[in-house]
Amino acid sequence: MTVPDALARPRRRRVLRSVAAAAALALLLWWLLPLRGGSSPSGKVVLSTGVPTGVYEKYGKLLRTDLRRDLPDVDVRLLHSQGSVDNIQRLVRGDASFAIATADSVATYSAEGGHGAERLRACARLYDDYMQLVVPADSPVRSARDLKDRRVGVGEDRSGVQLITRRLLAAAGLDFVTDIDARRVGIDRMTGLLREGKLDAFFWSGGLPTTALENLADDVPIRLVQLGDLTEALHRQGEATRYYRSAVMPPDTYPKAQRGRPTKTIAVANLLVTTERADAELTEGLTRTVIRSRDRIGEVVHAAQKVDLRTAVFTDPLDLHEGAARYYRSAKP
Repeated sequence: MTVPDALARPRRRRVLRSVAAAAALALLLWWLLPLRGGSSPSGKVVLSTGVPTGVYEKYGKLLRTDLRRDLPDVDVRLLHSQGSVDNIQRLVRGDASFAIATADSVATYSAEGGHGAERLRACARLYDDYMQLVVPADSPVRSARDLKDRRVGVGEDRSGVQLITRRLLAAAGLDFVTDIDARRVGIDRMTGLLREGKLDAFFWSGGLPTTALENLADDVPIRLVQLGDLTEALHRQGEATRYYRSAVMPPDTYPKAQRGRPTKTIAVANLLVTTERADAELTEGLTRTVIRSRDRIGEVVHAAQKVDLRTAVFTDPLDLHEGAARYYRSAKP
């Protein structure tokens, strides 16, 4: 081996090490790029949630915290609402830029020719809402069919709760207007009215568990009434009811109310909804935060643990927004 060869070998090793280091750095930057989303979007996000003590509101507050971290140049504001139907109407009016709504509410709004329905787009499928019928523990009510002539909390007007309640009562053979004393209030008031003996029962649609119901069970003896006997009749009511599926609330959802027994009911998916007018870069960043914040938010809102990259793209009846679709195409498995 000549002297020049001996001198060249260490030089080649240094070059190879430099090339390897550069390649590793490039790979690291490639991996981190989706976390930063390129240039950070700016502007304002108005997220319409729900009633103050509901799951929508709690989820919205936690998501806002993570959005402020991930999108520091975006002003994130929350709006209370009456629920899904109200949220959809706010989107098409331009009062909100993003909102949470159930799939059946979106499908119904579109089927009824709601103004601006064609502009609605989805960012993600979130978690399922479970329909919950709550009565005092000593109530004779064993099915929705037993609610005739009783005082029943049915959710606020323009809420997803009331939309499903009307359909469930019809499936039970009851008329919403004439067969029950309907109290049009939300979960923020229904629990208090039941405590005070001013309600005989109430319906609630929300993620599991709902804190307001946990607190109610701690204060007074309550019981959950099964709704599984209404599934077939519910599905015969029309196209929008295909978004309801049979479901079972595990016995430990509300231990004091269920006493070790599961509860048959129905469930429906929640969607994060926007309109086609939303900025694509902003929507991509927001969708990224929704998916990557699942574990942290899920520690507080247990239903959010169901948010998953593999299922988030199934947003029927809505198409994905361009920005959300861009995120899913680039996301790592």
